[in-house]
Amino acid sequence: MSTTTQAPATPEGDMPDTEDLVLRTRALVREVVLPVDDQFDGDVTAAGGDDLRRQLQAEARQRGLLAPHAPREAGGLGLSMVQRARVFEEAGFSLFGALAINAAAPDEGNMHLLAHVATPEQREQYLVPLVCGDVRSAFAMTEPAPGAGSDLAALATTATRVPGGWRLDGRKTFITGADGAGFFIVMARTRGETGNRGGGTMFLAPAGSPGLHVGRHVPTMDRSMVGGHCEVTFDGLVLPEDAVLGEVDEGFRYAQVRLGPARMTHVMRWLGAAVRAHQVAVGYAAGRQSFGGALADLGMAQQMIADNEIDLAATRALLDVACAALDAGSPASQETSIAKTFGAEAIGRVVDRSMQLCGGLGVSADLPVARIAREVRPFRVYDGPSEVHRFAIAKRAVRAVREQAAR
Repeated sequence: MSTTTQAPATPEGDMPDTEDLVLRTRALVREVVLPVDDQFDGDVTAAGGDDLRRQLQAEARQRGLLAPHAPREAGGLGLSMVQRARVFEEAGFSLFGALAINAAAPDEGNMHLLAHVATPEQREQYLVPLVCGDVRSAFAMTEPAPGAGSDLAALATTATRVPGGWRLDGRKTFITGADGAGFFIVMARTRGETGNRGGGTMFLAPAGSPGLHVGRHVPTMDRSMVGGHCEVTFDGLVLPEDAVLGEVDEGFRYAQVRLGPARMTHVMRWLGAAVRAHQVAVGYAAGRQSFGGALADLGMAQQMIADNEIDLAATRALLDVACAALDAGSPASQETSIAKTFGAEAIGRVVDRSMQLCGGLGVSADLPVARIAREVRPFRVYDGPSEVHRFAIAKRAVRAVREQAAR
């Protein structure tokens, strides 16, 4: 457990003042985080990797801003989904902002999962150190083809009962943060055959366990994730019975506990990045003289600026609807799919228009817009491609109509 404590943000028993947290997060990002982001062009490895993470989180802890989403009993600030939306957006203004407040993926989603599913002993061993920033984590679900990706039924990694526990065998890929993670949450098949729905189980696997191997970093266009996106192999990894997270064969259900909220927090963070790109572009257009006047006074430029404002506002609105549904206890499958799909694409449009408005500077490292574009483009693939979410959205809509007609 961490020996460091976070400066209290509010008196004991009071809920944090969200607007105050937004303002203090803004100050942290602009005073401490953005200069590093700009100096290293959003490349977290070049900026120091885990050393940078520890430095930034120490500053966030000092300011009472560490893990605003995590349970208070684990050391966080206990914000609801709706409350954290603007705080995370403010952190996302820098590509390293979420890392600074310990709200970056995959740790943020793993905190949520552990808080809802783990036993008290597992929370003490894994959740508390994660919230305090003593360790990082990884979520090992995606597999190389033909294994699990968007289709969890293709899960091929197996967990077989052995005396005293389970043996895991299989391969994973695109495992974010795997290099340097303190532990892994692993999805493995405990029942049925590849292609069957259900039968998955989640396991907690400490890094360094015999049979757990972190391989190469998969080269990707984004550079802001500590620990990269790695290949991971389980070759006779033996885990004790108490390594099971939740109940055996219920892992697919628990995945939904994690994925819906995690998708929304992704939207929050990348929304903040899009806001920065937009602000940079509007500032540039307002000052750039072209064709006898300011670029911002030309009709085509004004349309791009207006469309950006519309996309940002619409993303916030859909995000808030989904977060309110999650806070009310709904799985919010339809709301989160809609918000994720629209948000990922709208954020991409905002950044792309911003790049166009800035002309040659927009594709250079002299402005942050190009690196933001590099980081947000994968979001249309990560956490479910837009096409898969549209497929699910349509299926739910058709099912609802058919169920209504059958009554």
